[in-house]
Amino acid sequence: QLQLVESGGGLVQPGGSLKLSCAASGFTLDDYTIGWFRQGLGKEREGVSCMRSADGSTYYADSAKGRFTISRDNAKNTVYLQMNSLKHEDTSVYYCAADIYAVQVMCQMPFVGIGSWGQGTQVTVSS
Repeated sequence: QLQLVESGGGLVQPGGSLKLSCAASGFTLDDYTIGWFRQGLGKEREGVSCMRSADGSTYYADSAKGRFTISRDNAKNTVYLQMNSLKHEDTSVYYCAADIYAVQVMCQMPFVGIGSWGQGTQVTVSS
């Protein structure tokens, strides 16, 4: 059974950094596209960054470019999201998701079209 478990969220000051982890089980990273999404209070869920291990392709939303980095550790079957220079507006619940779409398609599609989700991890940026 495909399962995703996020960790690494927390409270951080503006300008700080956090590294989120998404541990996958029941499948191998090479077979899927993994995406990081976020949903702020009262907002729509949005794609932040997506990666397809099989071809190394990545996609970043404009809000993430230059600040966030998606990466993977195949030995641990884990995908990471390194977040630097965090801003108040990055405060959200962050979810990882898995499906078979190309990276830009997955990161931009309505979230209801994506098959597998983790439970989410809260990131709060506040002084």
